[in-house]
Amino acid sequence: MPIATWRRRDAPAFRQRVPALFPDSRVLVYDLAQTQAHLDGRPIPALPPGEHPDDLLNDEEAAALLGVAPSTVRAYATQGYLPAGTTVYSLRVWARRDVEERRSAPPRQGKGGGRPPGEGKGPRKAHAYEGDPRLPIAAAALSTAENTPRTRIAAALAAQHGGSTRTWERLLTQAE
Repeated sequence: MPIATWRRRDAPAFRQRVPALFPDSRVLVYDLAQTQAHLDGRPIPALPPGEHPDDLLNDEEAAALLGVAPSTVRAYATQGYLPAGTTVYSLRVWARRDVEERRSAPPRQGKGGGRPPGEGKGPRKAHAYEGDPRLPIAAAALSTAENTPRTRIAAALAAQHGGSTRTWERLLTQAE
């Protein structure tokens, strides 16, 4: 039967008897057991009661569980704070277990958990100028121009040897 005929003739009775899993969604998805029972003319079975970790939630249901907007759930999935989700008939859904894991550990972000609260970021990286061939040039310039401001020495070295003034200032500091 053509889909247009089914939509016109059979879909209203089907939608009346079989509830959509995500009624507010643009794409209507139905439970397979309920759909099969309707097509076979049997009574429609009820959905399993309660919540199960394998339940699939759309972005609105996941957002309600997390207490954020649906667009934030989609952003979390894009940024890796939530798994990417599964696409079912062009509708992206997430397992309840993944959403609840995210809800139970909000401050630590990402799949690996991130840095625990209160733990420092560690030491800053120092500029590694050891073994730099420009270091002896900077040391020689410091020894010959004792009362000249460091910025003027750095500007002269940058003009003569290339590079930025800031790099030469760092080299001069390292050469001290």
